[in-house]
Amino acid sequence: MDIIQEKILVTGGSGLVGQAINKQINKYQNYEWLFLSSKDCDLTNFKQTKKFFNTYKPTYVIHLAANVGGLFKNMNNKVEMLEKNLEINKNVIICSHDVKVKKLIACLSTCIFPDKTTYPIYEHMLHNGPPHSSNDAYAYAKRLLEIHCRAYQEQFNDNFICIIPTNIYGPYDNYSLTDAHVIPALIHKCYLAKRDNKPFVVCGSGKPLRQFLFSNDLAKLIIWILFNYSDKTPIILAPDDEISIKDIATFIAKEFEYINKLVFDKSFSDGQYKKTVSNKKLKAQLKNFKFTNIQYGIKLTIQWFINNYDSIRK
Repeated sequence: MDIIQEKILVTGGSGLVGQAINKQINKYQNYEWLFLSSKDCDLTNFKQTKKFFNTYKPTYVIHLAANVGGLFKNMNNKVEMLEKNLEINKNVIICSHDVKVKKLIACLSTCIFPDKTTYPIYEHMLHNGPPHSSNDAYAYAKRLLEIHCRAYQEQFNDNFICIIPTNIYGPYDNYSLTDAHVIPALIHKCYLAKRDNKPFVVCGSGKPLRQFLFSNDLAKLIIWILFNYSDKTPIILAPDDEISIKDIATFIAKEFEYINKLVFDKSFSDGQYKKTVSNKKLKAQLKNFKFTNIQYGIKLTIQWFINNYDSIRK
């Protein structure tokens, strides 16, 4: 009699974190991995989502798919950021329940924590006040994802949990100059500035602080959570260090050997100054995990960006 392999479905499978998880699966060949992209199934469409789940019947779901972007996309496209994420999350949650998945990991973001708060921020503070106005539509959609997972836990005892990673960067990201998050957008901007012999202009003062998480590190943490984390409350995934946008831009400019052309345009909004989160809960359970050094992570990301420039999302 053939042994039926358990299936692990990764939504957003072709994106930044999905690709990083794909690099880790050689150690887990006793599972069948399904990496779902928007080309395979439109998760905003319930009929398509239901058909996919009923066809493949995943045992576990790592839910990464989302409509995401940087500061200016969040500020200028609030209806889209709210509605598309609400649709995606609702469809995945309902279908995961219907096919009785053993565990669902839903990916949130530290940008959804309250704007006015005390630091560091802990998991239990998620709903303690409004998020920053620059990304409130996206933030509320993600907060509802946490509420939705918790409701299924409480009513049906479903094993639906949420992870809260800090700012993620790495290969396979979206490098759009207008819609991307800060590191990929700055990498692309510096690349073009050097190519065209123009100033490398960074929007804002560079003062805001962020905790940046390399995608390969997040992939390893997600797989650890899938197989080892039994708590049903959310968990923050973050390194210790806070890095200023100015330092990030400087690292990027140095890597491109273009530091003399770095300029900060203070006429642009900085967004939220800081979002410092605590990784105390993670470190209590995974004491020896080593995060990738930010300069080395940026170096690897830039190498991948240059090598794949013709085919990347930009």
